[in-house]
Amino acid sequence: MSRAASQTELEALIAPVVESVGLGLWGLEYTPFGGSALVRVFVDGPNGVTLDDCTQISDQLSALFDVEDPIPVAYRLEVSSPGLDRVLFRSEQYQHYVGETVKIRLRWPVEGRRNMTGVLQACEGDAVRIEVDGESVLVPLEAVQRARLIYTGDVPPRRGDG
Repeated sequence: MSRAASQTELEALIAPVVESVGLGLWGLEYTPFGGSALVRVFVDGPNGVTLDDCTQISDQLSALFDVEDPIPVAYRLEVSSPGLDRVLFRSEQYQHYVGETVKIRLRWPVEGRRNMTGVLQACEGDAVRIEVDGESVLVPLEAVQRARLIYTGDVPPRRGDG
């Protein structure tokens, strides 16, 4: 490829590799900066993720990227578990963590805020409802730059299916 692959194209390229080792693609962050990029791949499975899983996926993706050349600049590839304070990428993931505390950074202000921390109350189609400072705020998913679970240490978060 002579151009950079889109986020969707990268996910389509990466997902089969992740699935081949019995895991699911939790999410992907592609961050270009200067003349290079960071490709961060989060993988998860019903029994968690091991260092060997991440190494195997990283090796396979490196070989695949050498052949397919989806990123036309120098890049750093990172493969990891989403962790306890996992980033949420898709509406199904938000639905799975209703009742948990989340921290959200927004692309543009919603109700005068660019950053929110509160309890995820619901995922309503293309928006999430969060209780922030005693108020219920409806946030369009397209406004979310990054959303992350806040691990409180009380009960480990429920595993998603990737």
